[in-house]
Formats: sequence, structure tokens, C-alpha cells
Amino acid sequence: MTDKHSMDVSDMRRSQVGDVLHRDDLDRSPVGQFESWFRAACDQADLDPNAMALATVDDEGRVFNRTVLLKFFDDEGFVFYTNYSSKKARQIDANAHVALLFFWRELGRQVIIRGSAEKVSTAESLKYFTTRPRGSQLGAWVSQQSSIISSRSLMDAKFEEIKNKFKNKEIPLPSFWGGYRVVPQEFEFWQGKSQRLHDRFQYTRDGDDWIIERLQP
Repeated sequence: MTDKHSMDVSDMRRSQVGDVLHRDDLDRSPVGQFESWFRAACDQADLDPNAMALATVDDEGRVFNRTVLLKFFDDEGFVFYTNYSSKKARQIDANAHVALLFFWRELGRQVIIRGSAEKVSTAESLKYFTTRPRGSQLGAWVSQQSSIISSRSLMDAKFEEIKNKFKNKEIPLPSFWGGYRVVPQEFEFWQGKSQRLHDRFQYTRDGDDWIIERLQP
């Protein structure tokens, strides 16, 4: 019989003490507002301010979530890189609607971005791939991401094989590896406050413009 486990964590709480967020404080552009908050996170967050949770949906409507790293953003969208045969990539290819979540604990802030994901160009993927450390370039060739493997030793052996194959050579971009750009349709900026009366503002795309509305906490 399987052991049963439980833990009551209902008394774990932390009061948020961030600055009050007013409508007049916000940039007219959600990307401009994100950039402001992201720069603050880079200054104050302990680790990986570019870490973001990526939510996707499979063909049965089941939601999947995992952490990926933001590598570039501009007015066109938010870019991350992955194996195009991975579970997340297969789900995106079947259903391009995704959501991103940034959580910066030190600032008591969250940003949620909803939109659709599309592959970046091969040239853009290559440009980023060449900046990766050599070990990371080799790793992209080694891992058949999300597929089952019986032991770590098989992966380590594959790494040595690929390492020897490209010894003293430039490592090419794998055809099965590259970037996705999440094109945003909606942003939510969340600033934690005391008494759980948090400040939340939503940007919704309206053609070339954005509608900004306050949400109740």
C-alpha cells in the first residue's frame, strides 16, 4: 500500500510591502513597463531575473508548465530557445496559445503575459546559438529533450561522442533547435501590497494600441 502524505501549510504567509502602483505610474506601452520592472529585477533579484514559467496546452486540453529563460524581448515579443522536438515545442506547434509568468520575489512583483508563440528565423537562432558556451552548444546536440532515457550514463556517453565529433571544429546549429517568440496580446502587472489588497493592472491589445485597466486583487 502506498504511504499517504500530508502537510498543512495554511499558516505560511508573508505580507507584501511594495510601493503603491498608480495608473499614472504606468508606461503607455506594456513592453516599456516590463522593461522598467525587468531592469529593477536585474538590480535586486538574487538569481535569474529572466526566468519565466511557460504554460502550454496539449491536444487533450491538459496544461503543462515549466521554467525557461528569456533571452530577448522587444515590441514584437519575448524570445526563448528550446529543442523543436521537445514536449513544449510539440504542444506549441499544435496550439500556439501560451502564457508566461515572471515572479520577482524580492520586489513583490509578478508579470503575466498571454499571447501566441511562433518560431523565430533560423538566422536569429544561429545568432544566439553562436553566443552560447561551447558546452551548451554540445548539449543541444546531445539531448533528445523530453524523451525517456534509461540512465544518465547513456547521455554522458552521447556527450563524449558529440564532443569528439566536433573537436577543434565550429559547432553548427542543430536543425532541431531554435527559438520561439511569444507575441503578446495581454499583460498583467501585479504589485504585492499589505492586507492582500494588491495592485493589478491589465494591458489588452486593441489594434496598435493598448487598453489599460485596474483589476481587483
